[in-house]
Amino acid sequence: MKNSLLFDFNVDKTTRTVFVNREFDADLSLVWDAFTTQEILDQWWAPKPWESRTKSMNFVVGGRRIYAMVGPEGQEHWSVQEYTSISPKTNFKMLNAFADKDAKPDLPGSEWNLDFSEQNGTTRVNITIKNESLERMEKMIEMGFQGGFTMTLNYLDTLLPTLSQRQ
Repeated sequence: MKNSLLFDFNVDKTTRTVFVNREFDADLSLVWDAFTTQEILDQWWAPKPWESRTKSMNFVVGGRRIYAMVGPEGQEHWSVQEYTSISPKTNFKMLNAFADKDAKPDLPGSEWNLDFSEQNGTTRVNITIKNESLERMEKMIEMGFQGGFTMTLNYLDTLLPTLSQRQ
């Protein structure tokens, strides 16, 4: 495992945007699958001790992922992601919003842009999250997004070698 993998997290309140850049010591196809395959997403897309449980997912333009982050006491926080653009192995975009269990979004939401690139066996994911409102971004941050997403991405980093062995 490489010790000097990039990870940075920046918030720009003036543009209501969060920038997350993260490198993984894994092939691009594996990292892409980790972000786009329901079975893998549910293994890491929540900070522990929370779990991600996908109700449905259709990774195509216009498709959606409806999922809950489920806490240790059974509490559920639902979200819906709608895929607006997909360029296989390089980029996908989605609208993300908190929702109820029936996928009725609690607007406003945010626009996510995820760029993937690989160099010398290291995959870099650049994530830009543009929020529709400052209030929504502040709510996201208040809910612990930075710490939770950092934990989640770190958990993915530890999961990737296991997934690599299965391929």
